[in-house]
Amino acid sequence: MFKEHAVKLAIAPIAWTNDDMPELGGANTFEQCISEMALAGYQGSEVGNKYPRDPVELRQALDLRGLEIASAWFSAYLTNRPYEDTAQKFIPHRDFLHAMGAKVIVVSEQGRSIQGEMTTPLFTHKPVFTDAEWTLLAEGLGKLGRLAGDIGMKVVYHHHMGTGVQTAEEIGRLMEMTDPDEVALLFDTGHLAFSGEDPAKVLKAHLSRIEHVHLKDIRKEQVEQVKREGLSFLQAVKAGAFTTPGDGCINFDPIFSTLAASGYSGWFVVEAEQDPAIANPLEYAIKARRYIKERCGL
Repeated sequence: MFKEHAVKLAIAPIAWTNDDMPELGGANTFEQCISEMALAGYQGSEVGNKYPRDPVELRQALDLRGLEIASAWFSAYLTNRPYEDTAQKFIPHRDFLHAMGAKVIVVSEQGRSIQGEMTTPLFTHKPVFTDAEWTLLAEGLGKLGRLAGDIGMKVVYHHHMGTGVQTAEEIGRLMEMTDPDEVALLFDTGHLAFSGEDPAKVLKAHLSRIEHVHLKDIRKEQVEQVKREGLSFLQAVKAGAFTTPGDGCINFDPIFSTLAASGYSGWFVVEAEQDPAIANPLEYAIKARRYIKERCGL
């Protein structure tokens, strides 16, 4: 389905150890995480909170297991703090990823975000940006995009539950307000479905802007529980709202076929925030790897 060597398959370490809730997988080591990724048949990883930040040390550990770094999350605060505050942190992050051979930088705006708040209801308290905040976001992302472009990298924007860029409408507005040469889009199946959007429809609408893909599934019953009980994003994770591709309710066939027909090249990153004490990370990594092999041949 996909051109040979055009797409690489990675998995995020958040299934082993959660950045937002360190108690989830707290005992799982960095070495266990990357060893099990390799054992499950993946080619790469994104960066988690237990990964060494020295490129030499990290590369040595990854090389032993045949892994690469696909990217890493970066929190921007362009809507509620001076641009310089974000840029000052972005540059060393950019340089670290560049040293690791990554081509894209995952950026998500965290101004007024509720994704890290344990008790704030996800669906009723989501931030809605003002026109002024939209302008700050678009202009700031453009500047970060130019900083990335200075060394041959690209900013890929991560729409996310509990933030000001979550819905299809908000994603569309951001894409309209930003330059394709400066800001690309990270397409995340799970966050779109969780938000009530049709991932396949959003994919087709912004296909030319997508340069990084997160493959994540959702469990419909748990998502309905989140809405019904007014749970937060972190409570949703603990409740098992997310899972790996093929284990939930998303139909990935039209997504894979659309991406293949478009000639997509880059990373597919399996990502599913779950409690590793309940959902064994290696078991779910293997499940996802088999599913992707069956559905699109990768």
